[in-house]
Amino acid sequence: MFGVQPSGYYAWKKSPKSKRQIDDERLTGLIKQYWLESGCVYGYRKIHIDLRDAGERCGLNRVHRLMKLEGLKAHVGYRKPSQRGGEQHIITPNVLDRQFDPVMPNRAWVSDITYIKTHEGWLYLGTVMDLFYRRIIGWSMQSRITKELVLDALLMAVWRRKPKKGVLVHSDQGSQYTSHDWNEFLKEHGLEESMSRRGNCHDNTVAESFFQLLKRERIKRKIYATRDLARSDIFDYIEMFYNTKRQHGSNNGLSPVDYERQYFKEAEKRLVN
Repeated sequence: MFGVQPSGYYAWKKSPKSKRQIDDERLTGLIKQYWLESGCVYGYRKIHIDLRDAGERCGLNRVHRLMKLEGLKAHVGYRKPSQRGGEQHIITPNVLDRQFDPVMPNRAWVSDITYIKTHEGWLYLGTVMDLFYRRIIGWSMQSRITKELVLDALLMAVWRRKPKKGVLVHSDQGSQYTSHDWNEFLKEHGLEESMSRRGNCHDNTVAESFFQLLKRERIKRKIYATRDLARSDIFDYIEMFYNTKRQHGSNNGLSPVDYERQYFKEAEKRLVN
């Protein structure tokens, strides 16, 4: 059949695998492991970094080839939902002015809101990120989009970081951020206020980029059965993956937590010397 002799077929079947084939199979197992640990979102470049950090010596193209053979790839292409407007109360200038790379922690925080579908209705997520680490330092989830949503997220950030005076807190001009309660909270804690220009999403692009990652890498267009299930999954993404494990180009390939540890370790060395 097909011009192949049975004896030749069975001889081929019994022939030992080459060293390259055996190593490819071992490497593929590691690739699958790291891909699954990433929540099935990492592409070949980030998997290659994980392999390199584990002491594996393999080329980027080889990782790409093995992942392609197994059908493993990064999740891309989430479409961002539209933003809702609100009544204006207290508007402040754009002090941050797209300076998204502060030289020290607790110098500039950004806050924003997004919403997630569930069969019980919308679940709203408010976050606060420290731009230096790209770490989510405060978050809140509620069934209604109120000023308490963003105040609770900011309260968590203040409680966790205990910043000194002078931290710049940037947001858009949503009604939650233009409320008098938000303005008073900032004043009471010595925080400086900054707001994006009306209708200019690029003024708060880092905060919005986090939501794009969340929805592309974890939510992936699905609709949760309940708000509690959504809360649990989003908590897991923020605290168990994004902050602690996810590689960031702006952090030299380190997770926000690892980048923070590195910063304080180097700062301690400078003090000693």
